[in-house]
Amino acid sequence: MLSGARCCCVSSFLVLVWWVTACFGGDPYVFFDWTLSYITTSPLGVNQKVIAINGQFPGPTLNVTTNWNVVVNVKNELDEPVLLTWNGIQNRKNSWQDGVLGTNCPIPAGWNWTYQFQVKDQIGSFFYFPSLDFQRAAGGYGGIIINNRDVIPLPFAMPDNDITIFISDWYTKSHKKIRKDVENGKDLGVPDGILINGFGPYRYDTTSVPGGIAYQTINVEPGKTYRLRVHNVGISTSLNFRIQNHNLLLVETEGSYTVQQNYTNMDIHVGQSYSFLVTMDQNASSDYYIVASSRFLNSSGWDKATGVAILHYTNSLGPASGPLPDLPNEFDAYFSMNQARSIRLNVSAGAARPNPQGSFKYGDITVTEVYVLLNRPPELINGKWRTTLNGISYLPPSTPLKLAQQFNILGVYKLDFPYRPMNRPPKVDTSLINGTFKGFIEIIFQNNDTAVQSYHMDGYAFFVVGMDFGVWTENSRGAYNKWDGVARSTTQVFPGAWTAILVYLDNDGIWNLRTENLDSWYLGQEVYVSVVNPETDKSEPSVPDNSIYCGLLSSLQRDQGHRFMFSSAPSVSSASRTVLSALVIAFFGYFTR
Repeated sequence: MLSGARCCCVSSFLVLVWWVTACFGGDPYVFFDWTLSYITTSPLGVNQKVIAINGQFPGPTLNVTTNWNVVVNVKNELDEPVLLTWNGIQNRKNSWQDGVLGTNCPIPAGWNWTYQFQVKDQIGSFFYFPSLDFQRAAGGYGGIIINNRDVIPLPFAMPDNDITIFISDWYTKSHKKIRKDVENGKDLGVPDGILINGFGPYRYDTTSVPGGIAYQTINVEPGKTYRLRVHNVGISTSLNFRIQNHNLLLVETEGSYTVQQNYTNMDIHVGQSYSFLVTMDQNASSDYYIVASSRFLNSSGWDKATGVAILHYTNSLGPASGPLPDLPNEFDAYFSMNQARSIRLNVSAGAARPNPQGSFKYGDITVTEVYVLLNRPPELINGKWRTTLNGISYLPPSTPLKLAQQFNILGVYKLDFPYRPMNRPPKVDTSLINGTFKGFIEIIFQNNDTAVQSYHMDGYAFFVVGMDFGVWTENSRGAYNKWDGVARSTTQVFPGAWTAILVYLDNDGIWNLRTENLDSWYLGQEVYVSVVNPETDKSEPSVPDNSIYCGLLSSLQRDQGHRFMFSSAPSVSSASRTVLSALVIAFFGYFTR
């Protein structure tokens, strides 16, 4: 916790930052100084190391406004390299800040690195997490809130408060042990529990929940309406979220305002984020259960995979009681798919810009390329367990793709990813999708695995236009939603089913397309999409001043220090960068000395 003197210094510093921004023009800057380290805690009653940020688990929330510039200085006090990625933040024309192995060298233990990105033309609910080596299984995640600018009204009444909720499957063994097991072909198995905001379950049942476990209590006032931003930050388990006796009015998902509909529960798959308005309209005879429970786990141990928190009215007369609110049929994937299909874009609502977000008539645009991506369960390739897309298991090169592209290093990757599954043995390779700048591509995910897979694309929001069971064919397009399919960055694909998305490739860079399920991702189920702007005045910034170099470029690495990069902020003049840099260096020097 900050001392009074340092709190005063922080306030003065922020005033100076805002003064400099106002004097020199451009969008505001906000600064964060984060230290990633291990702490010992016991969310399920067993002591274990988790990854905390500034001693917090979950980490702090980035609460910013559309078009703000965000500067996050990350110091790595873990015992292994780390990268943070910003799930759903598009980093317009700046994939250098994406925080995945294809674009950044990892931050070595004991080093620091400063991310800088602008939340350009975005609103909504997102989260960040460590992207390497199963580290998300140990924590390190936190929320991102991007608020509307004042000139853009919300499509609903301003809620009385804003609450972020993280739901996740959780294992008591370390992330290092989990990844070793996955490398050896072991299934993850049933999670040891489900956490809500880093806490274990309330003891709703003395048989299945041991005593002495700390649980989350969310305090509310009767009659008020709250915006709940719910993120599934787990590693592999689809979760059903619900609140006893309360409706969930869906209003937004991953940066898109939705048609407002009431749900009694919502299936939230790995990596997905939703915003609900919940009105505290019940009597206060007791508290109420908040529940996150596993979906589609084919195991007798599923009953322990339930997270329970408490919704506490300020005038509550007693503890929550009775059975947990009903879960939809455990293995009814049709229910879950129909629920997903019911989520539609609110085409009459403004979002980050004054014009309605739905005015982009994607259904009238000619598709330029079609990719059918087939995934398979883990299989042995060259004696190692791997997962594939179209028979290719992605192999990260020692030199990140972006750096190889920037320095014209040949042989690091190939732009030859196949459009369709190939009739050949699977292989390990570094093969990229060669995307056409401002092309409009159709991607069909075909899931041949036995588990729900979530797919995420960095740098973009895509339109989810269709999903169904069976094998996708050309005729499947007849059932596409070409008017108000929701735009988001993460979509689910059910076992034995397909999901189709449309993506407008207007954001140049190299962008990661992956499964969010960590076991499949870690074993190679990902691909990168290269989108090059052919214009001569390259719109994407060159390599950042503070870049970390590795692989074939290791000789370029300078001594580590507190370096801050402002070259990617086109709205800030050189004089402003100089003054801001001096302020930031002085500020972080004060707090890190």
